[in-house]
Amino acid sequence: MSATPKYTNSLIRETSPYLLQHAHNPVDWHAWDPKTLEIAQRENKLLLISIGYAACHWCHVMEHECFEDEEVAKVMNGNFVNIKIDREERPDIDHIYMDALQMMTGSGGWPLNIVALPDGRPFWGATYVKKDSWISVLKQLAALYEQDRTRVLDYAAQLTDGLKAINLIPTPEKTDSISLEEMNSAVQHWSQYFDTFLGGYKRAPKFMMPVNLDFLLHYATLTGNEDTGEYVHTTLRRMAYGGIYDHIGGGFSRYAVDVKWHVPHFEKMLYDNAQLISMYSKAYAATKDPLYKRVVEESISFVRRELTAPEGGFYSSLDADSLDGKGMLKEGAYYVWTEKELRELLNEDFPILADYYNINTYGLWEGDLYVLIRDSTEEEIAKKHGITTEVLADRIHSCKEILFRQRESRPRPGLDDKILTSWNALMIKALADASRHLQHEEYLELALEATAFLERAVVKENGGLCHNYKGGKSTIGGFLEDYANLMDAYLSLYEVCFEESWARKAKGLADHCLNHFYDKTGGLFFFTGDTEKITVRRSLETADNVTPASNSVMAINLFKLSLLYPDGKYGEISEKMLLKMRESILENPNSHAHWMHLPLYRAFPFREVVITGRSAQEFAHTLRRYYLPNAMFAGGVTESSLSLLKDRIQKDKTLIYLCESGACQLPVSSPDEAIEQLSL
Repeated sequence: MSATPKYTNSLIRETSPYLLQHAHNPVDWHAWDPKTLEIAQRENKLLLISIGYAACHWCHVMEHECFEDEEVAKVMNGNFVNIKIDREERPDIDHIYMDALQMMTGSGGWPLNIVALPDGRPFWGATYVKKDSWISVLKQLAALYEQDRTRVLDYAAQLTDGLKAINLIPTPEKTDSISLEEMNSAVQHWSQYFDTFLGGYKRAPKFMMPVNLDFLLHYATLTGNEDTGEYVHTTLRRMAYGGIYDHIGGGFSRYAVDVKWHVPHFEKMLYDNAQLISMYSKAYAATKDPLYKRVVEESISFVRRELTAPEGGFYSSLDADSLDGKGMLKEGAYYVWTEKELRELLNEDFPILADYYNINTYGLWEGDLYVLIRDSTEEEIAKKHGITTEVLADRIHSCKEILFRQRESRPRPGLDDKILTSWNALMIKALADASRHLQHEEYLELALEATAFLERAVVKENGGLCHNYKGGKSTIGGFLEDYANLMDAYLSLYEVCFEESWARKAKGLADHCLNHFYDKTGGLFFFTGDTEKITVRRSLETADNVTPASNSVMAINLFKLSLLYPDGKYGEISEKMLLKMRESILENPNSHAHWMHLPLYRAFPFREVVITGRSAQEFAHTLRRYYLPNAMFAGGVTESSLSLLKDRIQKDKTLIYLCESGACQLPVSSPDEAIEQLSL
């Protein structure tokens, strides 16, 4: 029977696993709430805002060293109103204070620790801080606020002005669309950072950046730029060969700490794996490389096994840390192997696995621990051992099954079991993409189950969304990323299912965003809706990062909606958004890669592939095997109110129309003819 905790604070009432981890700290933590700020203002106390997430290694370290310490808690409780925030639950607040930290220090990261005025305006920030330094700096800041308040207020005011200025997007000098020549120049400049041998960028750590790879594959395919295409596939292969990919259980870790993708930061995030499943599905459609197909299948198996809730949604992440053989919490303990352990488990198959996954100096991590990594093809390994590639595949598969069973007996990494609407939408889209390109019906079924769950859990009666769900509760209003990504998922489901309800639902979310998130003056969408109480500023998210910016997703959604609903203003708004971002995109393409799909839609013919009649799904099934980045599928068997399908459905014929902006060529009656017209 466990002992009663010595301390319990108000976080005990929260659902976020990260916040609950701090519920028994001696620090008197509060969750983010406008009422908490009111308390601080009433008591004229500074805010100490600490932001992290459940899978964050250094967040755990700082909690153990500082927030579990009674001496530290005494200083924090005596001088501050202490707020603990899960950045994944409150990306709106995280955006503001991360911008503040970067303005103050030139860098960012988590844990993100901010000291702010009672009204939330920041004036000091840092990431991980050791105990003695933490106590010292907090005492100094509290004394400064008491003794020289004017100085603190002036600095906070200047910083707040700077935070608001970040929202200001420069007015473009040109008002015409981004040309292909301008895109070519931007990609050429960007390419100087490409690591063409190992993939990714020429630096460590290496992040996978599927947003960038998705655009570059699109660009290389349309332009025929072989160097760019080769770079994309080099990166995809190296990542799939690397230790950043879990060769035993599937799925990717968050990033690699080295240049060869070998040693990961072992946390596994839903949003990474969702986007990479989409990316590898598209790459498989473009190349039919069996490596890409295997990565998709194994990664989906990982998500189904370890991140899928019984209700049908998807959990957020797995921790990097787990207990090692000595009962010590250590990063990567669940995933790494000793040579001795592998020899004992695999017996006569050990030499083959040792060559395949580099149980040698190339694969050694630290001490006697190995992170599995490939650097040779199946053909090279099979030749070395005098066997066929088929025999090699069978023996490696057998080895992996043995290692998987052994690994299952180890203490598991911690699970962040909250469900986020935006990340779930990314996973639904991933499953739709995998179903489309790998032709696996069960992936579509899983996507539909997850969508049905989301609609029960987070869709409100007024058409709005909630951001989070756990334990039957949805406590936070939806942000633009939730609406944009769910719209994208709905449109992906429409393209695969040809059920008009998905298009209508996407349109409904778009209309809700135009009513509650759209800045008519600036021409972009705010991250928070007009019903939310604002602290410091109402943010605009425009830069694409490890996930696409909510505004770039919205712009592409509106473009696609304009093809299905041309009578609306969706196309016009999308075009204005792109023009607003013109200079930012061309000056910094690597931070606006998702935006850059839109100029490609305009520089090359964008086709609406309209398939009608009783065999519409069968015809579509054939065409979806191909990588068609400048195409959108629409279809119907009997009837539809969508303008693309009106008067084009014949009872006894299945026809394929290739259209541009609603104007269609004469129909063809077979997929082969359509493929020929698409110039594949």
